[in-house]
Amino acid sequence: MWARLRVYIHPRRRVNYHSFSVARQLKCTYRMPTYKLTYFDSRGSAEFIRLVFAAAGQPFEDVRLTREEWADFKPKAQFGSLPALEVDGRQFGESVAIANYVARELGFFGKTARDELIINQTVQLMQELKSNAIPIFMEQNEVNKAELGKKFLEETVPRYMDYAKRILEENTTGYYVGSSLTLADLAVYDVAFNLEFRHPGILDKYPVIKAHSETVLTNPKVKAYVDARKPTPL
Repeated sequence: MWARLRVYIHPRRRVNYHSFSVARQLKCTYRMPTYKLTYFDSRGSAEFIRLVFAAAGQPFEDVRLTREEWADFKPKAQFGSLPALEVDGRQFGESVAIANYVARELGFFGKTARDELIINQTVQLMQELKSNAIPIFMEQNEVNKAELGKKFLEETVPRYMDYAKRILEENTTGYYVGSSLTLADLAVYDVAFNLEFRHPGILDKYPVIKAHSETVLTNPKVKAYVDARKPTPL
């Protein structure tokens, strides 16, 4: 009886054709894994994951829950939180872990361990910046909210944009790693887009970051996704 193996073909890695020859003799089944990303109907913590899928041209099921649907889904979520990614039916949680996995699988995680280090530090910096904004949304007192917002825009954003600018300028290609798009670029683009969306002109002092956003959009698949995506406030 012929054995049947499942072979996953990485879209941007060199293929070992000898292995495929052997696999054909074993009558293997060739297919990519199936992806199902669940989040709310907003950009939020899932958008830089969606951007990786878009950049790769990788089909995925983009499930967007209403608040009512979230109440039903929450007990089924891996850690009681979103986003959640199902890979061939198995669910995983934590946005950065998901983004790292998808980027690595689809070829947007650099070529070396040092590349991965740069990507990871850049992604983590963007996550820290986003985390600093959470208390503003949670604050109920309008006076306190205004004070937190002012500090965020005048102190936090400049500090993290300086970090992002410095890392970008350490490379000389217009990308954070090498000379092509990676998760680091998509993470910074996502943050820059959200900052400009909510506070037009805030990045005028950072022409390098604005130019980087334009570089990201030279990827036709990313641009097509961004142009077509549903407008949401967050």
